[in-house]
Amino acid sequence: MARTLIIIRLELDHKQASFGDVAAAVSGAGGDITSIDVISSAKGSSVRDITVDTGDREETDFVKALRKLHGVRLINVSDRTFLMHLGGKITIEPTMPIRNRDDLSQVYTPGVAKVCTAIHESPNKAFSLTIKRNTVAVITDGTAVLGLGDIGPYAAAPVMEGKAMLFKQLAGVDAFPLCLDTSDTEEIIRTIKAVSPIFGGINLEDISSPRCFEIEQRLAEELDIPVFHDDQHGTAVVVIAGLLNALKVVGKSISEVRVVVSGVGAAGVSICKMLLAAGVTKLAPVDKAGAIVRGGTYAYPMWQWLAEQPQVESKTGSLQDILPGADVFIGVSTGNLLRGEHLRSMNEQPIVFALANPQPEVDPEVGLTHAAVFATGRSDYPNQINNVLVFPGVFRGALDCRARVVNEAMKLAAAEAIASAVTDEERNEQYIIPSIFNDQVVPLVRKAVIEAAIATGVARRVPPDFR
Repeated sequence: MARTLIIIRLELDHKQASFGDVAAAVSGAGGDITSIDVISSAKGSSVRDITVDTGDREETDFVKALRKLHGVRLINVSDRTFLMHLGGKITIEPTMPIRNRDDLSQVYTPGVAKVCTAIHESPNKAFSLTIKRNTVAVITDGTAVLGLGDIGPYAAAPVMEGKAMLFKQLAGVDAFPLCLDTSDTEEIIRTIKAVSPIFGGINLEDISSPRCFEIEQRLAEELDIPVFHDDQHGTAVVVIAGLLNALKVVGKSISEVRVVVSGVGAAGVSICKMLLAAGVTKLAPVDKAGAIVRGGTYAYPMWQWLAEQPQVESKTGSLQDILPGADVFIGVSTGNLLRGEHLRSMNEQPIVFALANPQPEVDPEVGLTHAAVFATGRSDYPNQINNVLVFPGVFRGALDCRARVVNEAMKLAAAEAIASAVTDEERNEQYIIPSIFNDQVVPLVRKAVIEAAIATGVARRVPPDFR
């Protein structure tokens, strides 16, 4: 169980109990008091907030221990995570104050009318005269949220708000969450198209497979602003970034390695596409029903597309049948699929990316023992493969050059840029991917994305620093 901090507000009757009694009760229940805040104090009583590190114990253990004390009344117990979400995590603020009637007449009626007219006559001016130039919609239907699954649009909102925070803090992009109360593909497409005029980009999030493929493809074709499904492409970009550096660590070439991908859903398909774009020549995609093989026939269009690629292998079988002789394993499936003997069947100096959350495809301690380079999606082990490295810089670049789409060239450029944030001197088996707080990542990704957009003809503007 993960370590948790809780805040307990209690009233202490000084005639019956001392704070030492409280501290002893918390310690006896297996917790540590990390801070104490006096909320109010009177002659015979006081109200205090105590922050408790619960270790691996349940919150109820501490509540029970404190309720046994005479002279101590529990007022409230709060998980600090919940406190951070109270009232939501984002807000909207004006870029300038309205101080007098003259200001009001310019930002609103009557002065705003001439700005509206200018946009009506030249719609592209919306990019320079409204929030469109710097605003992204973060959109979900709540059908595939983190590891929680289909929890609906209301419960998905905290994740979307968190995404909006990261956009702003890391890249200065204004983002707003839109949680749609429908899972109908056509209605989702229609709704997003209807609200798109105010946004400069669309970030799709946590939409279940295979609907996510059609939704993204249709929107990319029917809108003139970039559409990016982060669960697919964000994951793929950061996986390729990590792989590029991992291959350098083990001294292998991407054109020569044999790669097995476990899990051919939204993320897996996008990873496979990017692996091929990056130069992989021997690819074995495997889903729970078995390997997707060259020349096969499949109901899912994206599986069929893979089966038509010459780099995809023709060997049939389960993951355990396919894995022997692989140089690289990339898992975006389910936990505990592999053991040490399976990793030992791979080629020398194997690279293992076990990215299922919260439980990876192979136990991390086993992976670290048997793999030359091991990565997970978890923050408690080295080499965390995290989408947060991708979407802020990708959208910063796409917005700055007013790209019509985010194409494969832009994604691959982003992956190479992320990889480059780890220098030759820093790179080793424990460090193949930069920290999300590395302030070089967003500028590097932005630059690479803009250069690729200009080179492929999808940029409608050349930023001043590129002229």
